[in-house]
Amino acid sequence: MPGPGVPVRMASTARASHILVKSEDEANRLLKRIRDGEDFAEVAKRFSKCPSGKKGGDLGYFGKGQMVPEFEDVCFTNEKGALVGPVKTQFGYHIIKVTDRK
Repeated sequence: MPGPGVPVRMASTARASHILVKSEDEANRLLKRIRDGEDFAEVAKRFSKCPSGKKGGDLGYFGKGQMVPEFEDVCFTNEKGALVGPVKTQFGYHIIKVTDRK
């Protein structure tokens, strides 16, 4: 732990997976399925409207400024392992799983 006056290093990159759907209701239904035990990647492959769905929703690593603000805020303010949603962006509604931060 840094001492007094020493800034804590903030994550500069994040890795996330997501599921993109058109409606908030659909996002909520899918989020419940995942929280009830269904595999995130399998749900992404079946239902996500984003091309990343084919990879289980994995977007890989990205830095700040590379994603729309609403999405990025979730990825840089939640801990690794967090499952967040629905998050509305210009693209639709996302269920976001923060998989890593560096």
